[in-house]
Amino acid sequence: MRRRSLINIPRGQMERGSSKNQQSQLCLLACLSAFFWSLLLYFHFIVLGGTVVDEPLKLDPLSVSSESAPTHLTNSRPFLVNPQLANDAQLQDLPATSSKVSPKTEVKMDSSLKERPIVVNSLTSEGNDPSSSSKSEEKRKLSFPFMRALQTNENKSDPCGGRYIYVHKLPPRFNEDMLKECKKLSLWTNMCKFTSNAGMGPPLENEEGVFSNTGWYATNQFAVDVIFNNRMKQYDCITHDSSLAAAIFVPFYAGFDIARYLWGYNISVRDAASLDLVDWLMKRPEWNIMEGKDHFLVAGRITWDFRRLSENENDWGNKLLFLPAARNMSMLVVESSPWNANDFGIPYPTYFHPARDSDVFLWQDRMRKLDRKWLLSFAGAPRPGNPKSIRGQIIDQCRRSEGCKLLECDFGESKCHSPSSIMQMFQSSLFCLQPQGDSYTRRSAFDSMLAGCIPVFFHPGSAYTQYTWHLPKDYTKYSVFIPEDDIRKRNVSIEERLKQISPEQVKIMREEVISLIPRLIYADPRSKLETLSDAFDVAVQAVIDKVTRFRRNIVEGRSEYDNFIEENSWKYALLDDGQREVGSHEWDPFFSKPKEGEGDNGGSSAEAAKNSWKNEQRSQS
Repeated sequence: MRRRSLINIPRGQMERGSSKNQQSQLCLLACLSAFFWSLLLYFHFIVLGGTVVDEPLKLDPLSVSSESAPTHLTNSRPFLVNPQLANDAQLQDLPATSSKVSPKTEVKMDSSLKERPIVVNSLTSEGNDPSSSSKSEEKRKLSFPFMRALQTNENKSDPCGGRYIYVHKLPPRFNEDMLKECKKLSLWTNMCKFTSNAGMGPPLENEEGVFSNTGWYATNQFAVDVIFNNRMKQYDCITHDSSLAAAIFVPFYAGFDIARYLWGYNISVRDAASLDLVDWLMKRPEWNIMEGKDHFLVAGRITWDFRRLSENENDWGNKLLFLPAARNMSMLVVESSPWNANDFGIPYPTYFHPARDSDVFLWQDRMRKLDRKWLLSFAGAPRPGNPKSIRGQIIDQCRRSEGCKLLECDFGESKCHSPSSIMQMFQSSLFCLQPQGDSYTRRSAFDSMLAGCIPVFFHPGSAYTQYTWHLPKDYTKYSVFIPEDDIRKRNVSIEERLKQISPEQVKIMREEVISLIPRLIYADPRSKLETLSDAFDVAVQAVIDKVTRFRRNIVEGRSEYDNFIEENSWKYALLDDGQREVGSHEWDPFFSKPKEGEGDNGGSSAEAAKNSWKNEQRSQS
């Protein structure tokens, strides 16, 4: 079979045809290439260039440690903080987060973030330019949503610079409505009279001349909620612009809320207002700036009323302080937990609420001149049901001593329940014994110091680790410490121990106590002291300082402490300046963490709180 021969085409024609095809293909290729690069450039500069880093920074809020460490923010993202970063030293070396995503963006992982990514920019040749780097760093700092508040500190012409407080306008169900139903605020006490006069209670008569002429009221020890809120109304640096605020106040009557439902109500009722409050706050734009880390509230009760450990109906209190959002806030209570970082101790209210500086100065001078005929005194009742209590031994020692004045408190009529009798005894004593109450603390400690009486403590949790904002770090300046075991196991004589202190030293210590009086009392909420700072002023400034340090640490990319451990919260306020890490402490045996199932404070916080209520019932009987 013959093969078909190919058609012969002249070579020139083939070359001309091939050349035309190649030119068409090149043209098409060039068009496609131009279109591709146009798309690429458009995507880079228009799409990515306008996109702010968002999702990689999304950190779920967890439980809060005392001072949170920096997390890098962008100017369009709410402040979502992982509280465990609060004192994580690893964050110090994290580069700043850029607000723009570039082709060279990479994701780095930090083990402290529990495998949550933080977006950081890799170095570019432009980033190596010092001037460009400086401008970029400045721009990064200015991008934080709280920078305007921080910058008010630098305005020396503004007396409120760095001191502005924004107050949430809560629905009345969270505060004022409770006062309208004041008879329901306590099972045994008609709180209506105690919520009068802006929370100070009814005026005290001064028939025996124990008090000064003005400023004395029958104040309930759990009335701080109302007193603090009304004092806030007199604060001179309230702002309606939350972007200027150094801190944000939540006027929720947390103490009154739980007091209504502690007996005979299920946990759903006890938790209802707390859950409602948190839900309300989290919907507010002010919350989103720092996820509540700049918020604070006050509860005039011991912390154990707000730390229910389980969903068991028989467990005590509500779970306000264990709610994730509440763990971000600072809660001021009359007794805080040594093992938690979101509550801070403030003084119990005393009977004295001066309206002017001169009222305070006159009282201090009077306390200096008093003749104190008793070496020591004690007002209180034994705790036979508590084997750890040393009150029985203290009462026995006082009875045997000629230099000890005793006021025994129990059911029924008692001078122990009379403000005049209590203050008269303290005014006539050099030393006032302050063992633990039903929990670590007692109001009596503040009543005694108001009288210029040197307190004697037997547990560091009764004052030294509680009121670190209001009392000197060096407790030997104003008090005497005798460990409980010295009384319980060694039968040490309290009287002999106190006699070893020289009269000159006693005088120095008493003067220190008297000088502390202004910062331990709450001024009349309807007025304001001219130059002195009262307990309210000290607490508010401490909150402002705490929030400001936290914000600055975020901006500077540093942490306040190394290896923060929340269980050791009580130790951090005792550190010397410059110390960044806690170690072993002489008071460790007093604060050994209870084993699982033992509650939240050395034995049972629930029992301590219940006993506190029984004591209130006793005082009203």
